[in-house]
Amino acid sequence: MAAAAASKTEALRFLDLTAFERAPLATEPFPWLVVPGFVPGPARALLSRDFPAIDEPGSFPLGDLKYGPAFHAFIAELQGTGLQRAFAEKFAIDLAGRPTMITVRGQARAADGRIHTDTASKLITVLIYMNESWEAPGGRLRLLRSPDSLEDAIAEVPPAAGTLLAFRVTPQSWHGHAPVSGPRRVIQLNWVESERVVRRERLRHGVSARVKRFFARAR
Repeated sequence: MAAAAASKTEALRFLDLTAFERAPLATEPFPWLVVPGFVPGPARALLSRDFPAIDEPGSFPLGDLKYGPAFHAFIAELQGTGLQRAFAEKFAIDLAGRPTMITVRGQARAADGRIHTDTASKLITVLIYMNESWEAPGGRLRLLRSPDSLEDAIAEVPPAAGTLLAFRVTPQSWHGHAPVSGPRRVIQLNWVESERVVRRERLRHGVSARVKRFFARAR
C-alpha cells in the first residue's frame, strides 16, 4: 500500500503515520477516525515549547502567528506528501492537487462549540489537539447524528495532547462541544477544493480573528 510504504521510508519527527494507518475508519453517519498519540510524546514537548502564543479566542491563519522552529517543522510535515497519501488512501478520496489550509486556536470562549457542519468547499477536516491535559467537561468535541442536540453523539473526543480527529466533510458531518473558556490548543488542517477557497478562508479567518482581538483588548 502506498501510504504504508510512505510511512516506512519517510522519517517524520512529529507525525505517527503508522498509528494513523492502523486506526479504524468509521463510516456512519459520515467517515471519521480518532488517533490518540498521533503526535508522539517527545515531539509534543517540542511543539508545546514552540506553539504560537495566542491570548485571544478565534482561529488564526499561520501568516498571522509567530512560532518556533519545531512548530515550523511540524507544519511542513502536515503539508507533506506522506500525510496526503495516507489520508487519500484511508478516506478513498483523490487529494492530488488539492491545496491545504491550516489555522490554529489557542483559547476557547463560552460561545464556541455550537453545532455545525464545515463548508462544502472543505473536503477533509483534521484537528490535532495539543493541550497538556484536559479535565474540563466542556470542550470535548462531539461527532453528532443530527444538528438537534449535543447529546445525540456518536463519539466524544477530549482535546488531549497529540490526539488527531479527522472526518470527511459532508452535509451530515455535524459536530460541536459543550461550552468552555480558557486555553484550548488546536491545529486545524483542511484539504479544500481550490486555491480560491484558501484565499477566501484566509481573509475570513484573518478579519474575524482581528475583530475578536480588538474587542478582547477593549474590554
